[in-house]
Amino acid sequence: MKRFWTDNGLSVVLIAFFTVFWLAQALTGWAVYNEELQQWRQPILSWPQYLMTSHFWSTTAENWESEFLQMAAYVILTIYLRQRGSAESNPFPDEQTKAEKNQSDFAPPGFWRRNSLSLVLLGMFVGALIIHLFSSWKTYNLEQQARGQAAESVMAFLHEPEFWFESFQNWQSEFLAVAAIVVLTIFLRQIGSSQSKTLFDPNEKTGSA
Repeated sequence: MKRFWTDNGLSVVLIAFFTVFWLAQALTGWAVYNEELQQWRQPILSWPQYLMTSHFWSTTAENWESEFLQMAAYVILTIYLRQRGSAESNPFPDEQTKAEKNQSDFAPPGFWRRNSLSLVLLGMFVGALIIHLFSSWKTYNLEQQARGQAAESVMAFLHEPEFWFESFQNWQSEFLAVAAIVVLTIFLRQIGSSQSKTLFDPNEKTGSA
């Protein structure tokens, strides 16, 4: 068990935080949704019933979608783009040793092996986007029916601002967060972090290695 913790401590803690906060989202979302149901004079739901609703999955997938978009875009953009001095950027050619340049020129065979990380992240983004779309559409139609209005098709819902508002409000924040760490790691340090340059590295140095 000690060896397992030593080898996997970072992922274990991150997954634990994810589980705790997702559970908290589910419990608070359940309370919010039942308040809405009472306002619509509809029967309230138990917690297991709430976990099957479009309300829960719409809010969940809405956030997953933006996170996977952020990571996929970051992985792909850092292939081609640089930021001088950032710990989050690949170094410029003039900062690389001859051995590093030779290694970067080597491309292992196989499209999947060369691009598996970006492809999986893009696939997770598309999957979350689809779940978000259909869950948000179902929630929207339930609200329409509660107001005595007609339900809409998925294609009609795509022309409503609500779905895009839900997406864009998350997308912009993700890119702001990435831009912040890219720029801040030029000037700021955190001793012991793999996302920071060492305390003695000059601001002009690119990359954390």
